[in-house]
Amino acid sequence: MEYTISKLAKLANVSARTLRYYDEINLLKPARVNSSGYRIYGQKEVDRLQQILFFRELDVDLETITTIMNNPNFNQTEALQRHYKELVQKRARLDKLIETVKKTIAHEKGEIIMQNNEKFEAFKDQLIAENEQQYGDEIRQKYGNDVVENSNAKFKNMSKEDYDAMTRLGEEILELLPKAFATNDPTSPLANELAKKHKEWLTFTWPSYSKEAHIGLAEMYVADERFKAYYDKVVDGGTEFLRDAIVHFIKQQK
Repeated sequence: MEYTISKLAKLANVSARTLRYYDEINLLKPARVNSSGYRIYGQKEVDRLQQILFFRELDVDLETITTIMNNPNFNQTEALQRHYKELVQKRARLDKLIETVKKTIAHEKGEIIMQNNEKFEAFKDQLIAENEQQYGDEIRQKYGNDVVENSNAKFKNMSKEDYDAMTRLGEEILELLPKAFATNDPTSPLANELAKKHKEWLTFTWPSYSKEAHIGLAEMYVADERFKAYYDKVVDGGTEFLRDAIVHFIKQQK
């Protein structure tokens, strides 16, 4: 069966403008253009559009989707299996949030007493799930499943006070990074303070701290583009500077 752009747009509940844009960025090309100049889409394009919409539902940006789907090694069945797994996880997170809202309403009405840790449990679960989705494979490969599971458990059982303190410390690290970077010296007092704060931030979730693991994480920041982008968005070159500051700081420790 074949579809014009308007019929495919209606079928998929997207705009024709969106489909034209997908064509422009080489994400979804029509099977052919007929003699009247109309884009014509076949079953292959219908299936590809479904994949695109799965990715979009999981908040994957268009540039990444284009890179993934235009890779000659892209496997549609494997992608569907990953989509299924991630959507089930997303549903579980939403169910947890719904349950938390329901309990909060009952608490406000005086029908139940809700403990403070219960109020934030769903948000912690969501953060853990997001980290797993983005970095889980790399972290587990580097540190092992036990370390990651223990770290997740420590984070999940964290008190609100510790959670707030960890969040503030993370913000302080991002604020201090450009100031330390401006010294152009990863051994400067500001750089040492930066590395020290990073160590303190890690201890909130790490089951145990080790110098080797800290250096290994800093090296991963530089090697993995996703980690690198997080710190480089604050200051270009900030990830390498943070790594160098951490290495110097640790070498100073006895």
